[in-house]
Amino acid sequence: MIIPVRCISCGKPIGHLWEEFKGRTGDGEDKKEVLDDLGLERYCCRSIFLTHTDLAEKAAKFKK
Repeated sequence: MIIPVRCISCGKPIGHLWEEFKGRTGDGEDKKEVLDDLGLERYCCRSIFLTHTDLAEKAAKFKK
């Protein structure tokens, strides 16, 4: 539901980059260029950003 603080495979800290990635891709920038600018070169880190689905808002609906 929330982006991991570190990459699951290599352990690189990536959690602090999520907001910038989300904002820049939301503005229409190419995902590949944003990942390159953020310094994410390993495929394991890139895959986390490309496959992550933000479900926090949907899960909050079910909170009592």
